[in-house]
Amino acid sequence: MSKKMKPVYLYTRYERSWHWLQMALIFILLITGLEVHGVFTLFGFKRAVAIHNFTGISWLIAFAFFIFWLFTTGEWKQYIPTTKKLFAVMLYYGYGIFKGQPHPVPKRKEAKHNPLQRLTYLGLAALLLPLQMISGLLYWTYNSWPADWPFFNALTLGMVAFVHMALAFAILGFIIVHVYMTTTGHTLFAHIKSMITGWEEIEEDEPIEAWEYKKHA
Repeated sequence: MSKKMKPVYLYTRYERSWHWLQMALIFILLITGLEVHGVFTLFGFKRAVAIHNFTGISWLIAFAFFIFWLFTTGEWKQYIPTTKKLFAVMLYYGYGIFKGQPHPVPKRKEAKHNPLQRLTYLGLAALLLPLQMISGLLYWTYNSWPADWPFFNALTLGMVAFVHMALAFAILGFIIVHVYMTTTGHTLFAHIKSMITGWEEIEEDEPIEAWEYKKHA
């Protein structure tokens, strides 16, 4: 017997705006970045470089505002990593979901992300994206590198370009998986709809375990 669903306002206007803005910025960066590397021609090399640089700085500023929002609202607690039920969640997405089994860690306003999402999003926000931004800034400021600094003497433009491109493909890989995961809700477009309206239907009267509860300050 399926459980009764109830609508919950899960994502704030800022969260939704940030999500779609970041998606647009990353999409532009991927397109212009591939053109800069000669994969295809769309804007022309010089214009692609200008667009890429402007978009990259815009993304950096928007990301800084997102981090500020996380820590001023207490939402950073949603990303506290845990391995509890991590294996169960992985089994669910790899096997149980195709058998119609219930999610081992249902989504809640106080616990929006399951253990797998927490580890993934934390790694993305704390490691992958900052490294991509740092490598991009190094790429952009290549002609201004201090000649007398040992760090820059050991670094080459080719090394920076390789790291920047490799991280871009890692982000692209995440996006592909992320788009697939949006289809794993109780309906095909449930998760996408919630990121547009802020409202998501969740299972009614499902308890939240202490380890996954986001305590408010």
